[in-house]
Order: sequence, then structure tokens, then C-alpha cells
Amino acid sequence: MIQVAQKDITKMNYIDAIVVAANKNLQTGTGLYKNIHRCAGERLLKECCLLGGCKEGEAKITGGYNLPCRYIIHTVAPVWIDGNYGEKELLERCYINSLKLALKYDIHSIAFSAIPTGRSTYPPSIAAEIAIKTVMDFIYKYPEKIDLIEWAISGERICRAYRKALKNVNYLYDGYCLLYTSPSPR
Repeated sequence: MIQVAQKDITKMNYIDAIVVAANKNLQTGTGLYKNIHRCAGERLLKECCLLGGCKEGEAKITGGYNLPCRYIIHTVAPVWIDGNYGEKELLERCYINSLKLALKYDIHSIAFSAIPTGRSTYPPSIAAEIAIKTVMDFIYKYPEKIDLIEWAISGERICRAYRKALKNVNYLYDGYCLLYTSPSPR
């Protein structure tokens, strides 16, 4: 099942792993990544220091520590310039490399943040379409490996973009994936 929901990714107690946009040195940073580090605790920073950083499009995995998930997958999203500098391919690699780690670590449920839409200034509608299409292509190849993929997005505007992309991309797959978009909180 693939779904999009407006919720806090740090509180998802039914997910094996969360995937978040990281900075290249995997240090505390700002925004959601800073919050992930705060919630997970200081052991996360210690483990991140041992990983040797991360390049754009790559993904690295750590323990979840004080978060309810077992793992955190850190990926470095490209900065949006104008779409003519390989941004799409790098973003696709963020998702593919994150999903490859999920297979390697026998992760069956995974929650993605809206990876490139924060400081990377990626337009939400473009980011959502690339993200969902890439993930659906991947799970189409490995249908029995991951049971649940969810985008946990805090902002309504970005959540709307991902819901729309999920509907559009699922239509292209002729309903191959069961999808669910949760209503906005009231």
C-alpha cells in the first residue's frame, strides 16, 4: 500500500524506517533533520559521524534510537536550480538508493518525508511527481518486498501536491498499487 498523510514522521510507531533529507555531513542541520536528531538523541549524531558523510543522491542508514522506528535512512537531495542540471536524476537516485537499503535491511514499512521540498527549494509538484513515480517503478519490480510506503508530510500545501501526484501516477499504473490519501486534520 502507498499512502500520503499529513502527520509528524517522528511519531510513526508502525513504521520500520523513516527516510529524511539530510545534509552532506549528516550533522544536526536545520528544519526536519534537526528535529530528527533531537528526537533520536545524541547516539544518532555519534553514529552519523562514523559514516563519512553522504553525497547528493546517495543514502545511508542508521539506527532509530529514541524514535519509534528501527532505522533512519538519510539521503541528500539535490538543490533545485531550474531542472536542467540533473536535479531529476539525483532525486530519483535518492529514492532508489533509500529503497535499496530498505531491501538490504529487510524493511517492510517505510515513511518518506517530502525529501527535496525544504531548503532545497524544489517545487512541490515536480518533487512529488518524481518521488511517487520513482517509488512506484521500484515496487513494481519488487512487489513482495515492501508492504507499506507512506509519505508523512507536515504542511498542507506540500501534502496536497503529493496526494495529487499519487492519484495521477497510480492512474498510469492502472491502479496497480492500493493507495490511500488521508484527509487533512480538522
